[in-house]
Amino acid sequence: MVIFSNFAPHSFEYMKKTKILLIGAGGQLGSELTQGLWKIYGQENVIASDIKDAQGILKEGPYEKFDVMQRDKLFELLRKHEVTQIYHLAALLSATGEKDPRWAWKLNMDSLLFVLEAAQELKLHKVYWPSSIAAFGPTTPKQNTPQDTIMDPTTVYGITKLAGELWCEYYFRRYGVDVRSLRYPGLIGYKTPPGGGTTDYAVDIYFKAIKEKKYECFLAADTYLPMMYMDDAVKATLDLMEAPAEKVKIRSSYNIGAMSFCPAQVAATIKKHIPDFTITYKPDFRQAIADSWPKSIDDSPARQDWGWKHQFGLEEMTEDILKNLQANPEFLAH
Repeated sequence: MVIFSNFAPHSFEYMKKTKILLIGAGGQLGSELTQGLWKIYGQENVIASDIKDAQGILKEGPYEKFDVMQRDKLFELLRKHEVTQIYHLAALLSATGEKDPRWAWKLNMDSLLFVLEAAQELKLHKVYWPSSIAAFGPTTPKQNTPQDTIMDPTTVYGITKLAGELWCEYYFRRYGVDVRSLRYPGLIGYKTPPGGGTTDYAVDIYFKAIKEKKYECFLAADTYLPMMYMDDAVKATLDLMEAPAEKVKIRSSYNIGAMSFCPAQVAATIKKHIPDFTITYKPDFRQAIADSWPKSIDDSPARQDWGWKHQFGLEEMTEDILKNLQANPEFLAH
């Protein structure tokens, strides 16, 4: 149901059929979100894109191989497919970004600005862009990190997320672009391999538990971080994007949470299902990144404004991942 009052400046434009371009569909979140959008809008109305050729399930729907740094190609794709919404997920993540900080800055910032510019010029209905807990830093309150607080990121990834939040808010206030965002915690899925983030241990540990019954963790045993199962991350994103515009009161990025745990707790939960599983610890450069991030998140504004509610805790997630990995050994081949 279209509510014209939310989009008065472009009400004629808003009569267009919803067509979505999802940039960065090959990553962990991208592939799952593409499938979630298929269910709502139909496969033919969701164009997945990534810099690589389509892999796995993405071959089933419309797909464009596309480098997000090609601004003209972006505009061309948007016009060709008559796109009305963009989900822009392509980015260099925290650990990967530290290896080439200037490229991480350029990729993450330029691509967002191209998308925001396109949304303004072509009068797109909505834009989704993810932020992250990486936007926080060492002097941010660690427990129940509030929505509005000190933000002093220490990684280039976090710096791009903080800058990106401000750009999103600017384009909303200055040009009326309906841009929405979530500060994701660590995201845990099993269908695609990890993408170079600091919370990747919580993905990798399940694969190793089944394949090798042992895991060497790159974070210390008691490193607490906010985490979220991929099913909840998809749900949160779609809930936010489907919410009426007037309920989306924060236009920088919403805190979003589900659970908080440390590697020792994940290992203990896995042992309930695989009793001979063992874990050892060998912290590397990612430990310092993790230590600068929140341990738990206060996401009450998201819960109040548009009714966010998570479904998975650590026990439910572990059971679901192990069950699915054992039933679908093809995922273990990554």
